[in-house]
Amino acid sequence: MTTTRGPAPRRALRRLPLRLAAALTVTLCLFPVYWMVTSAFRPSRDLQSYEPRLIPDAWTFDHFRTAVQADGFALFWRNSVLVTLGAVLLSLVVALGAAYAVARLRWRGRRAFMLAVFIAQMAPWESLVIPVYIISRDTGMLDRLPTLTLVYFMITLPFTVVVLRGFLAGIPPELEEAAQVDGCTRVGAFRRIAFPLLAPGLMATSLFGFITAWNEFTFANFLIIKQQDNRTLPVWLSSFQTTFGTDWGATMAASTLFALPALIVFLALQRHVTSGLTAGGVKG
Repeated sequence: MTTTRGPAPRRALRRLPLRLAAALTVTLCLFPVYWMVTSAFRPSRDLQSYEPRLIPDAWTFDHFRTAVQADGFALFWRNSVLVTLGAVLLSLVVALGAAYAVARLRWRGRRAFMLAVFIAQMAPWESLVIPVYIISRDTGMLDRLPTLTLVYFMITLPFTVVVLRGFLAGIPPELEEAAQVDGCTRVGAFRRIAFPLLAPGLMATSLFGFITAWNEFTFANFLIIKQQDNRTLPVWLSSFQTTFGTDWGATMAASTLFALPALIVFLALQRHVTSGLTAGGVKG
């Protein structure tokens, strides 16, 4: 009795290089995160050792206590939360209206408007630092959290408009027209029919906006100069020092705590991200 090999082993063998490449990529991306987290738990003597170990021999929570008890930790955490949530909410509200106008209405200049949005999305953020600083200085808006909120709103708005517009274009307008025939207004039809179907797109853009605003350093460093109480966590982390120099253990612990909100938001929304980005990128 003879047995024949099916196509499954050959297919698995052909996919082996791709899987190895994927595993190598994931390892390279996650290793810095692993080193940051483990360094936060290493005793100070291990951090200063000339023979670093991949797995710590001992674990400690002292660095986390130092980071949490440091001056301004709670204040700067609050600042980051307020600025990030404010930028994300503003971006969603404004982009939703703009995306609806582009996807559902026909008006002169619609194509030019979307072209301008794409150009704004492609522009490097760093090129806006000097113009934003000059405008903020001349209008008396330096050293204020609302200024940071508006800047992050400006950064995340083009991407949000593009994704939501593509997602709205993928929803058949006949659904809203049928609701209007049944007596709904245009706003009511959108709220009852289209808006619930926008959940993946809203989740994807919210995640992008949150991570962008939460991690942003350059604008926060340039626009908050004198009022140190208005700094955000990324700027505060860059100056985490003691009288004896940089406290690397506390810096790694503070960085780990700083990364937790973005990780939690990503894990909560990740199932919607792929469908939202795909729909926003190919439809419309």
